[in-house]
Amino acid sequence: MIKGHPEICLFRPEIPQNAGNIGRLAAATQCRLHLVRPFGFSANDKNLRRAGLDYWPFLDLEIHDDLEELVARFGGRFAFFSTKATKMYTEIPVETDLLIFGQETRGLPPWVFERWPEHGYKIPIFHEGVRSLNVANAVSIVLYDHLMKKRRHL
Repeated sequence: MIKGHPEICLFRPEIPQNAGNIGRLAAATQCRLHLVRPFGFSANDKNLRRAGLDYWPFLDLEIHDDLEELVARFGGRFAFFSTKATKMYTEIPVETDLLIFGQETRGLPPWVFERWPEHGYKIPIFHEGVRSLNVANAVSIVLYDHLMKKRRHL
């Protein structure tokens, strides 16, 4: 992990291919990946491994049972992403160190919005018939935008 790079959190990921792709992205960008249990797949799932290819040895991975404990480690320097949020992902403060993404089918639970309403951001969807982006695509968009902001800020 590179000092100053944001960290990625997947809350209860359900689809192994998405987690594998995001693991590969985290390895490529040298960002730590946090996974919050339970998962919708086994950590030994062949689809998880296949999507991450042979990059797993380069992945800085932490597994957690509790999102609140993880968030507490970052103080107020975190952001979560949801189609229900009102602020745009481009408005994330440069000091943000943890980027949190919800489940593929349900997103994040209501208590996250109730507990930290000021930390929610969204990626715009331009077609009314499309509910959301694939989580791996969402992580890519947000992560690279935030990495570039942090680099400019240094």
